[in-house]
Amino acid sequence: MISRVNRLLRSFWSEPRPATVPRNVSDWWLLAALVAVALLEATLRDDLGVTSVSVLLVLSLTPTVLWRRSHPLLVTAIAFAITGALEGVGLVTGRDVPDLNALAFLLILPYALLRWGSGREALLGLPIILGSATLGLAGDDLSAGEFLGGLAMLLAPVALGTAARYREAARVQELGDVRSGERLNLARELHDTVAHHVSAIAVRAQAGVVTSAQDPQAALDALHVIADEASQTLDEMREMVRVLRDDEAAELAPAPRVEDLETLADAGDGRTRVEVMLSGDAAKLSPALSGAVYRLAQESVTNARRHACGATRISVGLTVDECSATLRVHDDGERATAGARPAGYGLIGMAERAQLLGGTLEAGPGPKRGWTVTAVLPHGGVDATP
Repeated sequence: MISRVNRLLRSFWSEPRPATVPRNVSDWWLLAALVAVALLEATLRDDLGVTSVSVLLVLSLTPTVLWRRSHPLLVTAIAFAITGALEGVGLVTGRDVPDLNALAFLLILPYALLRWGSGREALLGLPIILGSATLGLAGDDLSAGEFLGGLAMLLAPVALGTAARYREAARVQELGDVRSGERLNLARELHDTVAHHVSAIAVRAQAGVVTSAQDPQAALDALHVIADEASQTLDEMREMVRVLRDDEAAELAPAPRVEDLETLADAGDGRTRVEVMLSGDAAKLSPALSGAVYRLAQESVTNARRHACGATRISVGLTVDECSATLRVHDDGERATAGARPAGYGLIGMAERAQLLGGTLEAGPGPKRGWTVTAVLPHGGVDATP
C-alpha cells in the first residue's frame, strides 16, 4: 500500500503544467468586483474601518487572481502564507483580527493551483494551504465537526481543480487517439493501394521468368530478383500494417473510391434523401486521394443524418479540376449556428485526414439552412500519391 502511494506521488510529482494556459481579460473585471465587494463590506460592517488590517489584507491580496494561472504556486504561497502568519500571530497574542467575508475569494487559488500548476507545484503548495487553514480554524472556537467542515470547504476547490485537470488530460488523450486512428486508417488505405501495384509487379515478373527461356541468362536472373523483391515487399507491408493495427490481419479488400459515392445514396434511412453529383474527370484522382474523398463524404453524410434537425435532403457534390478535388456536402436542415451542432471527434478526424493529404476542410452553417462541409484536396498533396 505504501509503495503504491509512493508511486502515485512520484507520478504526480513529474506531471508538467498544461501546454496552454489561457489569458482571460475578464480577470480584470473579477479584480474590480472583489475590490468593490471588500470596500462595500468594510463600509457596512460596524466592527471594521476602511483602514483596518482586514481591509488592507484583502485589498493587497486581490491582485493574486490575475496571476493564478501563470504563477499558481507563487500566488498561492504568498496569499496563504500571509493569512497563516496573521492567524499565527493572533493565536500567540490572543488578539482576534476581524475577517472580511470577501477573503473567501482565496478559495479560487487552490483550484488554480491544481488546475494549472505542475504536479510538483501542487504538492509543494498543498502543505502551505493546509497549514494556513489549520491555523485559521484553530484560532476559532470550533467543534470537531465544524473544524472538519471548514477543511472540507477548503478541499472542495482542490478536488474540483484536480477533476478539471484530469478531464482535460483525458480529452487531449482522446483527441490524440482519434488523430492516431485516422492516420492508421489512411496508412491502411495507402497500403491497399500500393499492395495492388506491387502485386501486379510480382505477377509480371513471374510471367517474365516463365517466358524468358530464350532470353539471355542475365535477363532471367533479373526477373528472378524482381519477383523475389516484389513478393518480399508485399509481405513486409502486410506485416507493417498488422503491427500498426494491434496485430490484426490486414484487410486486403479494395478500399472504397470515388466510384462508390453512389452507394451513399443507396444507404439512406428512408427519411433523408442523399443526392450525389460528380463534375470533372474522377479518373485523374490517385487511388489514395479517391479513397480519402469517399471517406470524407461518408463521414459528412453520417454526421448530417445524426445531427441535421428536420433535414430531408443531403447533397454530395464533387468537382475535379486540373489542380484539386473539391468536395461539398450540404443538408437542408434547420438553420444552424456555429456551435449548434457538436463537432465531436469525427470532424477532427476528417480535418486531420485532409491535412495529411495537403488539403483543407471547413465545416459550418450554410448561408440559409443546414450545415455545409467543404474539403479541398490538391492532386499533388502530401502522401497523395502511393
